[in-house]
Amino acid sequence: MKSLNICIDIDGTITDPYFWLNSANKYFNKNITSDEITQYEVHKALKVSREEYTNFYNENKFDLHHRERINKDAVGTIQKLIKSSNIYFVTAREKSLEILTREYLNRNNVPYDGVYVLGTYHKVDTAKDLNCDLFIEDSFENAVELSENGFKVLLVDTNYNRFPLKENIKRVFNWTQIHNIITRILLQEKAV
Repeated sequence: MKSLNICIDIDGTITDPYFWLNSANKYFNKNITSDEITQYEVHKALKVSREEYTNFYNENKFDLHHRERINKDAVGTIQKLIKSSNIYFVTAREKSLEILTREYLNRNNVPYDGVYVLGTYHKVDTAKDLNCDLFIEDSFENAVELSENGFKVLLVDTNYNRFPLKENIKRVFNWTQIHNIITRILLQEKAV
């Protein structure tokens, strides 16, 4: 029997959080750097309207998500964790990206027990349904919503989520740190 139910967001956690930036710079004729992406709402960081960004995203989403760079340390860590924990990917990606998302994870040798493509940023109900013990996320707003509903969250550090942490949220800087934290949790459970 597996010990923990771990929910993991995809974009910005197992992938480069700025995967869309080069394409957006070309599309909008901008020269924004990742250091300037200090808010989660991309259109504001790019100084374009929400509608303009939505048009860009809709035109490019399949290509962007297909070629996103994956964090090899994340893959290695998840390959280790799945031996002792259930791994569920819970993403706000649009439902139209579900097949692509599964194909992407499989192509990159990322093991999982389930993939949930929600089409919404609200992940609390899915976390409850999955009996989530720990959620790995990059969105500060999502982390706060999850923590306010009693979930422990590891917030993967990015330029756009550096706000004071709330209860149940711990900032992490890499997948080695994530692995060490989860290993400690598993050891504590065995000791009980």
